[in-house]
Order: sequence, then C-alpha cells, then structure tokens
Amino acid sequence: MSNYTNFNKSLENRFIKYAKIDTQSDPESPTCPSTLKQKNLGNELVAELLEMGINDAHMDENGYVYATIASNTDKNVPVICFCSHMDTSPDCSGENVKPIIHSNYQGEDLILPDDPSIILKMDEHKDLKHQIGNDIITASGTTLLGADNKAGVAEIMEAADFLIKNTEVKHGTVKILFTPDEEIGRGVDKANLKKLAADFGYTIDGETLGSIEDETFSADGAKLIINGVSTHPGFAKGKMESAIKILAEVLDALPKDRLTPETTHQKEGFIHPVGIKGQVEQAEAQFIIRDFTDEKLEEHGRFLESLVQSVMEKYPNSTYELNIKSQYRNMKKILDQHPQVVKYGIDAIERAGIVAKQQSIRGGTDGSRLSYMGLPCPNIFAGEHAFHSKQEWVSVQDMEKAVQTIINIACIWEENS
Repeated sequence: MSNYTNFNKSLENRFIKYAKIDTQSDPESPTCPSTLKQKNLGNELVAELLEMGINDAHMDENGYVYATIASNTDKNVPVICFCSHMDTSPDCSGENVKPIIHSNYQGEDLILPDDPSIILKMDEHKDLKHQIGNDIITASGTTLLGADNKAGVAEIMEAADFLIKNTEVKHGTVKILFTPDEEIGRGVDKANLKKLAADFGYTIDGETLGSIEDETFSADGAKLIINGVSTHPGFAKGKMESAIKILAEVLDALPKDRLTPETTHQKEGFIHPVGIKGQVEQAEAQFIIRDFTDEKLEEHGRFLESLVQSVMEKYPNSTYELNIKSQYRNMKKILDQHPQVVKYGIDAIERAGIVAKQQSIRGGTDGSRLSYMGLPCPNIFAGEHAFHSKQEWVSVQDMEKAVQTIINIACIWEENS
C-alpha cells in the first residue's frame, strides 16, 4: 500500500480549483475542443505538471493534455496511461461553480444555499449512508459540481505529484492523458495514441468507491428524417401529410413498458429519443440506441426501422430516411483478451483497503473507444455521484482512496514485470 496522504488538503484544494473553471462542452459546435474554455483548464494542468518537474507536459491544438512520468525501475514494465476528461456535461450549467465542503457529514439533509429547494437526502442518495464522518463536496445549488470528471483529473494530478516526489516508490513509465469533449461523445476523436505510446490504460471516471468497470454499453446514434407533404392549410384536405404528426406517431409507437431508459436496468437496452425539430414539410428526431451486445443493438435498430415503416404505410406520399451510426462498443470484448489489466486494477483497489466491485456501466467512457483503438482501458472509480445535476457530490475520502488506487496500479505493474 502506498504511503500517500492528502497533505495540507492538497487534493480537495486541487479539485475545487478545477471545478471553478467552466469547461462545459457543446454538442452543436463542430470544433475540437467544442468550447475554447476547456483549454483554460488544460493550460492550468500543463502549468502544474511542468511545476512538478514533468518536462514534456503540453496541450495540443485540439485541447488534449499529454504528460510522461519517467520509469524509475530497471525492469521492462508495460507503459500505463491514466486518463480523465476535462469537460462537463451540457445538461446542466457549469458556469460560476461554487464548491462547498460539508465537513464531518453525519447523515443530515444537505441544503444547497443558492437554491434551498436543492436538497441531498440520504434516502435518495444511497451512497451517502457510507459517508458518515467524511467530508462531502457539493456545488451551491445553481450549477453542477463537475466531479464528473474533475475528481478524476484531480486524483491523477495528485498521484502524479506523489510519484514524482517519492522516488522510492518503483514504477514503469506512466502516461497522463486529459481529454476534451467526452460528455458529447467525442472524447478520443483526436487523441494521438502514437504520441501517447501506452500499452494499457485506466480511465478514472467511475462512481462508487471500489468500483472497476470492464463492460460498457455498445452504442449507436440514429437520425430519423420524415419528409411530409406541405400545402396551404386552408386547401389541405386530402393533400397534406404533416411530417410533424407522422414523427409524433412514430414516437408514440415506441414501447412504453420496455426498451426505454425509464423502464430498464442492469443488462437491458433501450431506444431513446433525445431531440426533435420540425415543420410540416420535414421533421427530424435524434435517438440513442444502447445494449450490451452488438446483436441486440442491431436488433433494436431493425425494430426502430420496422416501426417507422409501419407508420409510413398510412402516408403514401411521404418518405423517410433513417441513418444509424456506430458510436462506441462494449469494451469487455477487448479487455477479456488482456485479463491482467482488470486483475491489477482489482488488486490495486484491494491494496487500498477497499472491497473491489467489478461491474458493468450503463453508459460509456473514453475507455470504450480507446480499447478498440488499441489501448485496453477499464474504468476505475473517481467517487463522483449524481453527475450531470445540481445535486452532484463527491467525498474527499473516496477521492483519497482513488489516488491510492492509481499509485497502487503503477506499483503492481512494476512488481509483476
């Protein structure tokens, strides 16, 4: 076990500094990064890494931060990368975040001062019951906190600082990668894996203390365009076929008791409309399609198309286009080929004195795509909870355990080489 201690509260101070920097990404923007303000955090991280003595730390033109902690062992150790994303979700404001530390939490309701209607209650946030005596960080009630994924960023930075200062702790070459735009599905679009030159990776972007996720959804995105028939509404009888109404029929025909996010859990997938726009002549819907196997994912795509076709039969003069695109795939298929990556992650968690929880994530991480790009990459807990919301929170003590886990992973790879 590493002898890491959160000296002088450096971990929460680091996290709070990052949380105050607005890094919200924008799915409508075509640029990379999607918002220039993400580079503000990137610049801060590079400055801190250089100050630690990590001389190659830099940010590229696309907002990716790269850094290398040199090996301090004679052994030939695989190169390990730790990765977190810098952006916060478009679902909730990340502007003017005011982090608040609730010290020595005793199970009370946490009422957020800038909007007292935002209350964190233990019976609604089950993990709070494991936090008695810990220090909980929330936002102030009008924004998200940004623990997703600035908790991970702070933990990697803290671990890097420890490894640089404690040269007696043996490790191979460690790479650091901070990405933009993960929240809008573009987190590794322009990641330069040749430059990164790592063999295996770990994203630090999970929720509950002790969790390690080696399985994600497989994901597709779908765009449905309905081309209706528009005429003057005063003379429309027998002629008009409103694309808006046709699209509404399609959406209404989706199952209500299955295949939806609100009716599924565990290993069940779904078809989820996430945006609509339209006029009488043309209407459009965006969907996300999710499941744990590629076969079921394809089945959901075929089901959506058959449902559209059955509605369209009633509108002989209208047409549709349904485009389904791959977003990411379940990383388990890749990770099963490299069992030591997950095993060493579990060993590292247990060495930090925690029960490891190997589980699936009903979502995706940068690691899903990195795994398919040649960097097998499970996801380790960062301690973030209720992300993408004003109730988001993180525990300082959980973050300390994540830092210990990161350091332990580096040590365990060295020991086993």
